[in-house]
Amino acid sequence: MHLSAKEKAAYGLGAVGKDMVYMLSASYILYYYQDLLGVKGAVMGAIMMAARVFDAFNDPIMGVIVAKTRTKWGKFRPWLLIGTISNAVVLWLVFSAPPALSGSGLAVYAAVFYILWGVTYTMMDIPYWSMIPAFTEGGKEREGLTALARSCAGVGSALITVITMIVVPKLGELINHTEVSVNAIERTGFSAFALIIAIVFIIFILITCITIKEKSSVDMESPSIGDMIKALFTNDQAMAIVITIVLVNASLYITSNLLIYFFKYDIAGEGWNGTYVLFNTFGGGMQILSMMLIYPLVRKFLSVTKVCYLSFFFAIGGYAVLLVLMMSGVKSLAVLLIPGFFIFVAFGLLTVLTTVFLANTVDYGELKNNRRDESVIFSMQTFVVKLASGLAVFIAGVALDLFNISQDSEKVVSAGEMAGANLPGLRLTMTVLPIAGMLVALFIFFKKFILTEAKMAEINKELAARREERK
Repeated sequence: MHLSAKEKAAYGLGAVGKDMVYMLSASYILYYYQDLLGVKGAVMGAIMMAARVFDAFNDPIMGVIVAKTRTKWGKFRPWLLIGTISNAVVLWLVFSAPPALSGSGLAVYAAVFYILWGVTYTMMDIPYWSMIPAFTEGGKEREGLTALARSCAGVGSALITVITMIVVPKLGELINHTEVSVNAIERTGFSAFALIIAIVFIIFILITCITIKEKSSVDMESPSIGDMIKALFTNDQAMAIVITIVLVNASLYITSNLLIYFFKYDIAGEGWNGTYVLFNTFGGGMQILSMMLIYPLVRKFLSVTKVCYLSFFFAIGGYAVLLVLMMSGVKSLAVLLIPGFFIFVAFGLLTVLTTVFLANTVDYGELKNNRRDESVIFSMQTFVVKLASGLAVFIAGVALDLFNISQDSEKVVSAGEMAGANLPGLRLTMTVLPIAGMLVALFIFFKKFILTEAKMAEINKELAARREERK
């Protein structure tokens, strides 16, 4: 039985809320704690990486827990709802650091609640993506739902990218009736904004849980932890894709974490916020366009693997042009949007493609290992996306300290005014490292990935024959 339009819409709505939460944390936690609260960038980077080490143990265990869950509501939806509610609460706490805290106390607060945020996000994210193979029939239906979900997730990410620095100052001004500093306004604004996003998140996922029901794999025999770990690490295609995901997302997050500093301190001036918002609005729009319109269009003419190669070409070429423009001192928004177009479109396409490929590795793993390990496979996706975010924040934080990029006064900073700031270093970090990451990802994908459309057709045919024999 094929998915209804209602089910597709409900699943997509959950993706919108989920990625609004993720993007708020991934793109603004460094800015919130380093630039507004004064925590050293390298310290924040170390906290993020420590959280990822913890996730290396937590995420696969959560995948096993989901696989072993048996309730009348299925294995996925209970954890999806529990994880969502707890993650929403922790998100608000992450962006609501007590004003009395400073120094080491503030760093400890950030560490505790960021690790809790990662744990609760895992509780929600693994069952969300693991549901795809459980209630789709494979092939075009699975690819279509995956593309829809990733497109909706892109909408959520883009919304946060576009509206955060518009809404945060306005909320801060609305709440603070007395004369306070710009930093105090933004600090208050982030707390209120995080609360709003948390509430929206809960509502959207609740709609998903009420509407979506599992259609297969519900009665799967529960494997041992050893079996699950073995299944994960013997699936060479899943490993190839998750490594690619780490490199692609780390490249994007390095840029997104440093972008606000580029506009605030390099382009600078009183209008930096408006220029930053316009750039993000354009970028968010291009990502949504690439996932919802460009991807379906190019799929009519190219295979998924060829679309992937095209996306890598766009990203690497776009970053190379951006590097030349930045090092030439170009500050025109219109000119910077040209390479930005290719970068944002590329990442929009890759977001859809990597999830499609990862879903296909579940079928590949079933053929190779004689069991469907969707929870473990998708727990690895959750871990590596967060790993990419942590790695990016660590690199960005070290770069900010190394190049002396930070808020040092309450005045508006004009271009080149920050004493000792190494702005060319900031530009190189934003472009050269992502280029290197994308080149390595392209090499791994080219050398290791074999799940073409023809290969998937063979796998699905073989799996269908096996299931028929078992009847």
